Amino acid sequence: MVKVAIVGATGVVGDKMIEMFERYEIEPEELMLFSSPRSAGRQIEVHNKLYTVQALTEESADEKFDYVIMSAGGTTSEHYAPVFEENGAIIIDNSSHWRMYEDVDLIVPEINSPKLKRRIIANPNCSTIQSVVVLAPLKEKFGLIRVDYTTYQAVSGSGSGGLRDLEEGAKGASPTTYPHPIHDNVLPHIDVFLEDGYTKEEHKMISETRKILGQPELPVTATCVRVPVSNSHSVQINVTLEAQATVEDIREAFKGLPHISIIDDPSSNQYPTPLASTGKSQVFVGRVRKDESLDNTFHIWCTADNLLKGAAQNSVQILKMMMEMERG
Repeated sequence: MVKVAIVGATGVVGDKMIEMFERYEIEPEELMLFSSPRSAGRQIEVHNKLYTVQALTEESADEKFDYVIMSAGGTTSEHYAPVFEENGAIIIDNSSHWRMYEDVDLIVPEINSPKLKRRIIANPNCSTIQSVVVLAPLKEKFGLIRVDYTTYQAVSGSGSGGLRDLEEGAKGASPTTYPHPIHDNVLPHIDVFLEDGYTKEEHKMISETRKILGQPELPVTATCVRVPVSNSHSVQINVTLEAQATVEDIREAFKGLPHISIIDDPSSNQYPTPLASTGKSQVFVGRVRKDESLDNTFHIWCTADNLLKGAAQNSVQILKMMMEMERG
């Protein structure tokens, strides 16, 4: 009998995780939903069955689970993930806390699989996920020399607070989540600024890209920007390849991959947009073109639903992968 817990079940990502359970036909024999005490008592339907959300406590973390998916923030994960782990569960964590621990796997199922030195598996940053999905086939065919990211990240990446700032800002309300209005504005600021002038979000993309692709010395840089879009992140990837390639070679590397959808016909105004990717499972790729300022370097534009592929979907894909591995 498989017993699964979802921690953070009432949040924006938790809601999408439950949606993904149904999409990926994951129906454990026993399912428990946890949240903060403030949201406890709510009822949520999963596979046509009603579940009452419980407050996460020390006692509930001591229960025996096979799998625990967590989307409740770094502080909660830092405290509770080792407790679940000690009691035998495999934890799939959506926070940033565990990602760069050497003994913790950082997984995008289309690219890599867990080694399980520990029973904690980290879900990468949302912008990193869609970017490495694009980079992995290029690494395999051509090799990577350098990567430069510019992101255009939707407000849903900040949860309900970001959505509130966008929606209420349109009515003239002051922001409560961001330091400046996001309505009719663009903020080159995601997470906190560090001493080197980069933000923590930018460092996440840099270090996580290296770890997932298995290239710890790969030169990577990033500028992460919040834009007044409700959902789906966009990333402009500038990549220098090792083996010589053409634009058509790049497009060919993406063809036939079920997790990548190519929309690339600028003459007909066909290119990926956040509206095109919202609610979809794939990463959308387009505007592939040569960077004339650098040798063997290309621009690639991609969009993806940050709440699905960037968070809930990737976590549930990891869960499905682990359940299938354990079944043999």
